[in-house]
Amino acid sequence: MKKIVLTGGGTAGHVNPHFALLPHLQKNGWDVHYIGSHDGIERQLVGEQIPYYPISAGKLRRYFDLKNFSDPFRVLKGLVDSLKILRKIKPQVVFSKGGFVTVPVVMAAWLLKIPVILHESDLTPGLANRLSLPFAKEICLTFPETLDYVKEKGIVTGTPIRAEILRGSKEKGAELCGFNPLVRTILVMGGSQGSAVLNKVIRENLELLTKDYQIVHLCGQGNLDKGIKNVRYSQFEYVRDELADIFALADVILSRAGANAIFEFLALSKPNILVPLSEKASRGDQIMNAKSFAKQGFSLVITEEDFSIDTLLDSLNTLKNEGKKYIESMKNSQITDGTENVLAIIEKN
Repeated sequence: MKKIVLTGGGTAGHVNPHFALLPHLQKNGWDVHYIGSHDGIERQLVGEQIPYYPISAGKLRRYFDLKNFSDPFRVLKGLVDSLKILRKIKPQVVFSKGGFVTVPVVMAAWLLKIPVILHESDLTPGLANRLSLPFAKEICLTFPETLDYVKEKGIVTGTPIRAEILRGSKEKGAELCGFNPLVRTILVMGGSQGSAVLNKVIRENLELLTKDYQIVHLCGQGNLDKGIKNVRYSQFEYVRDELADIFALADVILSRAGANAIFEFLALSKPNILVPLSEKASRGDQIMNAKSFAKQGFSLVITEEDFSIDTLLDSLNTLKNEGKKYIESMKNSQITDGTENVLAIIEKN
């Protein structure tokens, strides 16, 4: 039986595309295994679906931190862990979605002469993928512009989209949230870790916003506010199986600009407002993702520095009046689900 190891972690964006590939890999006869960290969100998301192997992982930081002196030893231990696991599994290929846990896995695969395929969702490659690229055979890309950064190893495939998100029920989403399916609904999502900026503006202005809208708020792990009592507001730390129904319920999405999320909005043709992470808190990848989507007419963008209740209301009014234009642009997009393209690259190795 053909064997493949998937790896990726740190955020849901480094894990969810694997779930788009998983049923197809299993249908095509692959024995699928996963390498991730001991306590990252990837372990929680993968659960009991496929065999999971935890390794030691050190975070790759772009800023000064005392842990920068100890984490290289964690990465080295992760390399040793990965060598043991890969020797045991003997996979034909390793597929990596990025995140700091993947670097020792990719290096171990290279040492064992196992082909490695990377996938980069953002317009500019993340640090883990930049470190992993010399050890990889190919890197699958979502944006054509990313070819400038990776040269001959890059191939534009698009990003794998989970088929189940396209099969949601608006009625089930309304029932889950206790909402009226006929009332206009905003979905607010700040990623698996949540967004303090989005959470603050939404919660401080709930009375005003819920005059015209119902709000489903995916606020991130540990960010629930149980003191809020508003029949037009429903909050969750994180959802998975119910996300398709919540997407179906939403008329507008307010979100950060992580690549996996925004390509799901595109696949669903959902009008959206993006508030990308600022360069103070990131390498600027979300800013570039958002600019690309705005240029193509898929999204409205508010910088984090300019995000306020006033700019939010202006954008909501724009989408209320011109939402059909954005929906049409998304439906006419040439960017497609990258699942089949990525699977084809895996199969040839």
